[in-house]
Amino acid sequence: MYHSQLRAFHAVATQGGFSKAAAHLGLTQPALSDQVKKLEERFNVLLFHRHKRVVRLTQLGEQLLEITQRKFTLEKQAVDLLSAHQKLEKGHLNIAADTPLHVIPLIARFKRDFEGITISLRIGNAEEILSGLQNFSYDLGIVADMQEDNRFHSVTLCRDPLVAFVSKTHPWATKQGVTLKELATETELILREPGSRTRNHVEREFAMAGLSLKVALEVQGREAAKEAVASNLGVGIVSKPEFGHDSRLVEIPLSDCSATMTESLVCLREKLELRSVKAFLNANKIVETEAPSVQ
Repeated sequence: MYHSQLRAFHAVATQGGFSKAAAHLGLTQPALSDQVKKLEERFNVLLFHRHKRVVRLTQLGEQLLEITQRKFTLEKQAVDLLSAHQKLEKGHLNIAADTPLHVIPLIARFKRDFEGITISLRIGNAEEILSGLQNFSYDLGIVADMQEDNRFHSVTLCRDPLVAFVSKTHPWATKQGVTLKELATETELILREPGSRTRNHVEREFAMAGLSLKVALEVQGREAAKEAVASNLGVGIVSKPEFGHDSRLVEIPLSDCSATMTESLVCLREKLELRSVKAFLNANKIVETEAPSVQ
């Protein structure tokens, strides 16, 4: 309520007079004097001793100046902070992904242009990521097989086939391919936790083929699945790029599996207005194309 009047007082006190204060604020001297006068009259106090061209703070004015110094210092800090974020010199992005594989290159490209933006990365399954996006825990997410949902903006990054993998000491380590029937009848599987898109694909492919799953172990996360397979507890299934490189493991193509894993960059539609989110999309040249189509 008193911001303009306090600003006028502060300018006079720090500039040493009404004419200099008016020039500093870009006001006429009468307008500035009127603001200070209104403040004094409102509280029936005297803030300056005025004698000809000399202006000197009263004791109350000196006490008020200590307060306005803090007030306008904090205001400047607030403006500087907002300006830095506006220019993307500072800021923070919370990102969640189902695997580091696809997100790390995106982060690297973004950080080349925006070094001042810090990033937190969390790895989780699709359900956890979408839930976190909805409750504003994350700004961006990378999830597999994003379904149409008008709450989200979604951009497809890649489409990859599923592959099986075994320990290098497994009897199948030299196989050039494996069928779903062989997986169903001759071995047990290491499955990801419920909510994993990989698991959803596996269950759907087996159901479509009229086959039952034999589960050796259910684990939380892709790395746990790899450790279990490396210990010869069963056969794992991942998307081809997620298999990566592990000298303990061998990749085997799934000869009759038509499923593909689609990885998408996702955010809440309302977060598209955030400058940092826009910058992330632009830095990776993926802001213009949206898929799957969301109506």
